[in-house]
Amino acid sequence: MLKARIAKHSFLLFLGLTCLVAALSLLSLSVGGVSVPLKEVLASLTGRNAEASNLIIMQFRLPRIVAAILIGAALAVAGALLQGVIRNPLASPDLLGVTGGASVAVVAFMTFVTGYSIHWVPFIAIGGALVATTINYVFAWKKGVSPFRLVLIGIGISTAMGALTTFLLISGPAYLAAQVLNWMTGSIYGTNWSYIEVLWPWVAVFIPLSLLLAKELNVQSLGEDVARGLGSRLQLSRMILLFYSVALAGAAVGVAGTISFIGLMAPHIARMLVGNSYKLIILVSALIGAIILLLADLAGRMLFQPLDVPAGVFTAGIGAPFFMYLLFKRKKI
Repeated sequence: MLKARIAKHSFLLFLGLTCLVAALSLLSLSVGGVSVPLKEVLASLTGRNAEASNLIIMQFRLPRIVAAILIGAALAVAGALLQGVIRNPLASPDLLGVTGGASVAVVAFMTFVTGYSIHWVPFIAIGGALVATTINYVFAWKKGVSPFRLVLIGIGISTAMGALTTFLLISGPAYLAAQVLNWMTGSIYGTNWSYIEVLWPWVAVFIPLSLLLAKELNVQSLGEDVARGLGSRLQLSRMILLFYSVALAGAAVGVAGTISFIGLMAPHIARMLVGNSYKLIILVSALIGAIILLLADLAGRMLFQPLDVPAGVFTAGIGAPFFMYLLFKRKKI
C-alpha cells in the first residue's frame, strides 16, 4: 500500500514537472523581442505555419530552448551523481574542479586553435574535466578514495583552474576576450541546431546509464562498510559514476560555458521532493535542472531588453544564496 502511494506520488510529480517544462518552453517560444501568438507557435511546431514567424520559432528560439533543457538536465544529473558518490549535498561539478577543468581546456582550445569545429568542443571540455577529475582522484587516493578528501582537493583544483582560465584569457588575443568572457559566464545565446547535434547524444547515453547505476548509489548511501558487505565494488563503481558525471558536465560546459549552481540546486530540491531513492532523484533532478535553466534564460531575454543577459548570471545569483542557506542549515543540524 505504501509502495503504491509512493509510486503514485512520484508519477504525479514527474508528470507535473514535465508539464511545467512544456509550458515554459511554449512561453519561451512565444515571448521575446518579437512576440509570437501561441497559435502560431503551435502551428510552427506541427509544420503548418508558413508565416515569417516560423523562422523565428524554428531557427532561433527552438534550438535555444532545446539546448536549455538538455544542458539543465545534464548539469543536474552530473550534480546528483557527485552528491551520491561523495555523500554530501553540497557537492557539485563547480566545487570539485570538473567544470573548472572543462573551462580551462575549452578556453585554451578557443585561444590557440583557429578555424575549429563546434563538434570538437564537447570532447575538449570532457577531456579537460577528465584531467581535473583524475588529478583529484589520484591525490585523494589513500587505500581507496575518501569522499571528504575528494571535496577538499576538488575545491583546491577548482581554484587553480579558475586562475589558469584567467591567465589564458588575458594572455590570448584581445579580439577573443569578449567571446571567451561571454562563454565563461554561461550563455545559450546564439545556440543553433549544430550545437544540439553535438550535445544530445551525450545526454541520451549518459543519463540512462546513470539510472542503471542508481541502485549502486542507494547502497553506497548506507556507508562504505555496509556497501562492501552487500557486495558493492565500491572503488570501481565510484570511478564509473564519476566518469558519467564528468561526461555530462563536460558536454554541457562545452556548449554553454560555466553555468554554475544547477548541479547543486537541482539534486537538493529533488531530494526534498522524492526522498533518497537515486533513480527518482536522477529523473526529477533532470527535470528541475531543465526548469531552472529555462527560467534563467527567459529572465535573461526578457528582463533587460534589448540586452540578452547570459543565463549563468541568473543561476549564479540564485545559487550563491542557496549555497549559503545549505551551509547555514547544515551548521544548525
